Amino acid sequence: MNEVSYSGSTAGDVSALAHSFSAAKLLQVWERGQHQLQPEKALTLLAAVYPEGTRESLATLSIGQRDAALISLREKLFGSQFSSLTDCPACGQRLELNFNVRDIRTPTPSTNAPLSFQQSDCELQLRLPNSLDLLRLTDCSNPARMRAQLFSQCVTHVSYQGRVASSKDLPDEIVELAIARIGEADPQADVEINLTCPDCRHAWQTSFDIVSYLWSELHAWAMQLLREVHVLASSYGWGESDILSMNTQRRQCYLELLAG
Repeated sequence: MNEVSYSGSTAGDVSALAHSFSAAKLLQVWERGQHQLQPEKALTLLAAVYPEGTRESLATLSIGQRDAALISLREKLFGSQFSSLTDCPACGQRLELNFNVRDIRTPTPSTNAPLSFQQSDCELQLRLPNSLDLLRLTDCSNPARMRAQLFSQCVTHVSYQGRVASSKDLPDEIVELAIARIGEADPQADVEINLTCPDCRHAWQTSFDIVSYLWSELHAWAMQLLREVHVLASSYGWGESDILSMNTQRRQCYLELLAG
């Protein structure tokens, strides 16, 4: 895992959109996902990447496959550089972390083929977690229970001490090894970034969630765009569709004329 650097500069321009994604289309994506749960937001974003795919087919992608597609979408919309804020857990210093898409991109499985796991007198058949699994966890608030339930959902067969068993019958050490096997097969599903505080030199790891990160950027972009539409519509009497059909540069020129 690459080290992440810090600087005092601000994040990149969130209005730099890819040409293949119109402002109107992105606003529609944002509107659909506004009140959705986090796994549903991910599927709404995925639909923008794979418009020919059904929601069911997108939901059965592994979490790593899903997140890899969302990282590519983010790179296409907002570029390859990432910026965020975090607090050092040791000294409390507020830090800005900057990293590149290379720091969070890992190999992803090409298929969702079943996984086999054997340890002493235990044999498991496993599958990779997907968005449907996460949606089944939305009513569970206890992290330990969520982890146990997610593992149980991903176990398709258990043979323990020569008999068919349940995942609940397995010793904790077997469960941990099996979860590690799933993580090795789909590393993009659980990305951690190595951090070092430049003030106290404390080192730690933090998880990176592309769904939350990308949705926050999309929300900030949408609110800024709606403010621009409001100003231009109020000043010139233009309709929303006319304003959204303009490219970013032209909208900014009109806004600068109004400000001047």
